[in-house]
Amino acid sequence: MKFQKFQRSYSSEHLEGIYNPIQVLGKGCVQLIDHMPGKISAPLFCDAAVPEMARISYGAGTKRVSQDKHLIRYLMKHYHTSPFEGVQFKFRLKIPIFVERQLIRHRTAKVNQISGRYSILSDEYYVPENIRIQSANNKQGSAGVLDETDEELSHVATEFREKCENVAGHQYYTDLLEKHDVARELARIVLPQNLFTELYWVMDLHNLLHFLRLRCDPSAQEEIRVVADAIMSVVEKLCPVSTQAFMDYRVNTITLSKYEIEAIRSREVDSNLSQRERQELLGKLRKLKID
Repeated sequence: MKFQKFQRSYSSEHLEGIYNPIQVLGKGCVQLIDHMPGKISAPLFCDAAVPEMARISYGAGTKRVSQDKHLIRYLMKHYHTSPFEGVQFKFRLKIPIFVERQLIRHRTAKVNQISGRYSILSDEYYVPENIRIQSANNKQGSAGVLDETDEELSHVATEFREKCENVAGHQYYTDLLEKHDVARELARIVLPQNLFTELYWVMDLHNLLHFLRLRCDPSAQEEIRVVADAIMSVVEKLCPVSTQAFMDYRVNTITLSKYEIEAIRSREVDSNLSQRERQELLGKLRKLKID
């Protein structure tokens, strides 16, 4: 299934190409399909719906743009979240199944996905450019890449990528369907998690920013982070004020717990803190440039 190129006219070059598909993860794509509000103009674009929701007002020109910007930033800073739900985005995503599994954890989205019960699945698989190795400090993460200059490890890398291509596996899937008349809903279970899937993904701005805060973070898995970064590149164009406030008040901030505040005041770390909590505190102190 090919991604269509949607054409819409805007008065601003700022949004030129906003509906063009963004290539991710080799054969994957992130593409904006639609947004609400649909009728937008510079300089606020979709951001205009946020102060409108906050004021419960539909009259155009009731407030100056500068006041709207200040209100959006105030709402973001003080966690008044419901006005941001007045903005919605509809994306079409083509991503590997294992990435989709992380995406679907964000249950505030509305999702409709291609079904292997009704459709014959394509032979498109994600093959990583770099093969990362397990982190020694983070059980759920990676650190560094496999040294492919080593002859033995180079063989491992080659074999791994061949398995990712899954040529034989997909041929077996096709044979089950065409030669043996196995039901599509059952034949699909032989396919691996790096198979590309396609879905529509709809989410309001409030919950989307929460998704981006988690999935654009350096601690997120690289593949979901690439997808999140592509989504962010679209959202920041359509909601420039909200995304800047999001960066200022949610991302580039430091939150201190009760015990961390006490540690800073007393210059003594509570012995009851776990090792992870201690590391987090030390990281915050470094950002604050406090010894």
